[in-house]
Amino acid sequence: MSDTKREETLVLIKPDALKNSLTGYVLSQLAEFHTGLRFAATKIVRVDKMLAEEHYEEHRGKIFFPSLLEYITGMLHYPGEPWRQRVIAIVYQGENAIKLIREIAGPTNPHVARDEKPGCIRAMGTVVPLKDDDGNVVGERMDNLIHASANEADADREIKLWFTPNDIPPSMRSYETEKNEDFYYLMDNKLYTEHKAGSTCFLAPGNIAWKSDLEALRLIAQGNEAACSFEAVVAKYLINE
Repeated sequence: MSDTKREETLVLIKPDALKNSLTGYVLSQLAEFHTGLRFAATKIVRVDKMLAEEHYEEHRGKIFFPSLLEYITGMLHYPGEPWRQRVIAIVYQGENAIKLIREIAGPTNPHVARDEKPGCIRAMGTVVPLKDDDGNVVGERMDNLIHASANEADADREIKLWFTPNDIPPSMRSYETEKNEDFYYLMDNKLYTEHKAGSTCFLAPGNIAWKSDLEALRLIAQGNEAACSFEAVVAKYLINE
């Protein structure tokens, strides 16, 4: 980030908020009038499995991970209705953006939110018990209406995961970009630098990309380890494709 006045954070209005018609309420609570923050970008996203897995990477392997994926992709709240399975992704920008948004969102657990901060956004959420095949409760999933970046490092990773540079006006970008000079293709979750039958080109020469993405792709193409996974790089370029 260049300075605290341009601090950014990612907000996701999740499928449970959309289904319960809380979009307007959430946006009003986060409005510039209340927070002093401004939109830097917003988009409606049909969340695929790759994007969902990368967003919840820290929970991979936990018992509630599969349920989280069904939740964020809209499969739980809109089964059989793919045209309604979406998330609203927003980048808010301004001084102390991360702290301000998280204070308005409230505690992650809706039960805790109702006890400790009644009236916050997540106080209207719920906690869903997860059961095994025998009906035993083995964990829980928090349907807490919105996501808000926890810290600056998370905001950096999450904004670059959900948004491409072209989604954000140049004057409002806080991360370095670079003009791509190569072709990059995806097939079977693998990276190729030359076209193969059945592959998808996700970056072409002349495209503007996050500098960190291109640095990662060059390392991966050489067979080296990168700072992030290939899926974390490619996911955003395939959103809504």
